[in-house]
Amino acid sequence: MSSSALTKPQMRGLLAKRLRMHLVRAIIVSLGVATFYKFGVAEPRKKAYADFYRNYDSMKDFEEMRKAGIFQSTK
Repeated sequence: MSSSALTKPQMRGLLAKRLRMHLVRAIIVSLGVATFYKFGVAEPRKKAYADFYRNYDSMKDFEEMRKAGIFQSTK
């Protein structure tokens, strides 16, 4: 077997090349996760809060809790 059959590994600039690839991948993954969180978690949560407080009557809720006996200071 001759040594010319084997190709020499690239040693110069290998770290910079690998870091560049990993940096690009990390940015793409982080943007994907941020987009998923925004549209998969934050927006539905904001919508749920908006829907709840759209028809929420705090005085009606207070009266129901008072009648149920939750509050000890009000009769």
